[in-house]
Amino acid sequence: MTFDPASLKYDANGLIPCIAQDHVSGEVLMMAWMNAEALAKTLDTRRVTYWSRSRGSFWIKGETSGHVQKLIDLRVDCDSDCLLALVEQEGPACHTNRRSCFYTAVREGVEVELTKPML
Repeated sequence: MTFDPASLKYDANGLIPCIAQDHVSGEVLMMAWMNAEALAKTLDTRRVTYWSRSRGSFWIKGETSGHVQKLIDLRVDCDSDCLLALVEQEGPACHTNRRSCFYTAVREGVEVELTKPML
């Protein structure tokens, strides 16, 4: 069966959430948005490309930081409204210089820092 990006359920702005997960460890690294063109670029180049809502432009993960995400596998959820990119992450995934954007937890009503920035 051929994959058709038009079959995905994009939001009113033409965007779909994409979760990046380390393909070896299973660690959830980040979530960002894609539109159909970012998805096409990702599939074509195997370099994960997102859509920046604040800048209104594409961004290839690691293009300026060197913290590249290489696409290993792309999965579509059962409702076709969310993507899971299994990636090979070079360096930190988070702009705070942490491995994952999910570096805090809420425990007993308190936000707790789980990891420090990578050096």
